[in-house]
Amino acid sequence: MHDDRDDAGGGINLAAAFRALAETDPSGPCLIAGGREFSWHEVAERAARVAGLLASNGLGCFTEREALANWERGQNLVGIMAYNGHEYLEVMLGAHAARCAPANFTWRSTAEELAHLFGDSGAEALVYDRALASVVAGALELADGPRLLLEIGGAGGEAPAVAGAVPYEAALAATTPVWLDGRPDDLYVLYTGGTTGQPKGTLWRQADFVAGALGVRARSVEELLRSAERTRRRLRGVPAPPLIHGAAQWNAWSTWLGGGTVVIQSVVDRFDAADVLDTIERHRATALQIVGDAFGRPLLRALGTRPRDLGSLRFVTSGGTVLSPEVRAELQRLLPGVTILDIMGSSESGRLAVATHDAGRSTGFVPSAAAVVVDEARRALVPVGDDHAGWLATTGPIPLGYLGDPAKTAATFPTIAGTRYTVPGDRARWRPDGTIDVLGRDAAVINSGGEKVFAEEVEAGLRAHPAIEDAIVIGRPHPTLGNEVCAVVSVLPEHDAPTLDELRGFLGRSLARHKLPRVVAVRPIVQRSPAGKADYTWARDQVADPDR
Repeated sequence: MHDDRDDAGGGINLAAAFRALAETDPSGPCLIAGGREFSWHEVAERAARVAGLLASNGLGCFTEREALANWERGQNLVGIMAYNGHEYLEVMLGAHAARCAPANFTWRSTAEELAHLFGDSGAEALVYDRALASVVAGALELADGPRLLLEIGGAGGEAPAVAGAVPYEAALAATTPVWLDGRPDDLYVLYTGGTTGQPKGTLWRQADFVAGALGVRARSVEELLRSAERTRRRLRGVPAPPLIHGAAQWNAWSTWLGGGTVVIQSVVDRFDAADVLDTIERHRATALQIVGDAFGRPLLRALGTRPRDLGSLRFVTSGGTVLSPEVRAELQRLLPGVTILDIMGSSESGRLAVATHDAGRSTGFVPSAAAVVVDEARRALVPVGDDHAGWLATTGPIPLGYLGDPAKTAATFPTIAGTRYTVPGDRARWRPDGTIDVLGRDAAVINSGGEKVFAEEVEAGLRAHPAIEDAIVIGRPHPTLGNEVCAVVSVLPEHDAPTLDELRGFLGRSLARHKLPRVVAVRPIVQRSPAGKADYTWARDQVADPDR
């Protein structure tokens, strides 16, 4: 099965674009991490050694894209399970330069979960941080794993913590650099977070990823170079979430393809808001990437703790999860002159809608020009003017499918009236003015008494309460309603926990009665992934016994 787009062979290859940018400004700052500043030449050189190491182990491209179905890969996968640092980005780039496909493996995985990823991905190489060695060793006891293991960290001369692994730095030093000519249809692979099920590997053509996920308009490397001349050396981006998260990877690649410098904060095993702000101040960063209120609220607290010179900052972008209005407003107050961008998207869609907020305007979410609403069965488009809820969908530069899963590929990327769409799972309907109202993720829809309750709407209402710091809304089985609406909340330190009746009264000012939580569990923190995504499994456990 071939890609049905007419321009399937065109566009930009990531490694080729990086190499061209490096050749035009080899001494310019490319990456700041771990107390070091790396030039474009240095990053290219280290990535080329990664590529040489992979190639010398027989890894690369074994079947070109045109001979494959959309859920198949013709390139060897390189799993990366590491904290943010220069190594993560070097391996991503080096894998592309070897015509392999890097894949993000979360460092929160248990041994069992990592063993599942080994089997699902078929990764032939794994680069991991030494601090995660026990998980890697445990996974290798449960399943056949990658044949090449590279361990980051450890003192000089120290043996790797996992049998058969090779120290990362020593391996690079002993390797001859290689840089292969890739193609625009080489793969970019992004594993979903697995917050609502098992992680799935989303397969993108690199050309489609650059256009659809990063929003780059250039259609060739030559066009990209001309565009980058306007921003080169002026753009400094801080991808604050873990690079295991798509939002951080996309921010890093956007910065690089704009000729800018990627800046990595000092504390990388958790989100430390004060450290992120210090990093912006120290390196005069111009852009910050975060993930919703889980990052926004700690930033607000850190901003209130002590003043910093953040005059260089021009943009704060939230991807993966939108900011609540109250957090966004407070960020705007404390960061005057900064434009806040809320980007709605997913691993399966790239950018679906963007909201822009600055001192003079607030656009609300503006869906992409290709966005449509499809019906429940995903077989037809809902016409403009019909307000029945359906699925948000888009076409154009979208992923190929899910790795190794033709059934889920067909369901998420259906062809309707001859056009291929992506339907990532967001409920939506047309507004009377012809724009689209996005209702929320289907995985977070609660069917209570025959009524659909969109969890994100209730969560936003809870977080608007002056005492509530964070909230996750889920359903739990109910004998007559089918499911009842439940919430897990955390409370700001300066406030007492509100009662259930108080919360219901507050929410009742803006939400219908059937949307109000019948159960609220108060916990010291609301557990989320390192990337700020809701942990629904944990939340359901909390409301199973809300009084514990």
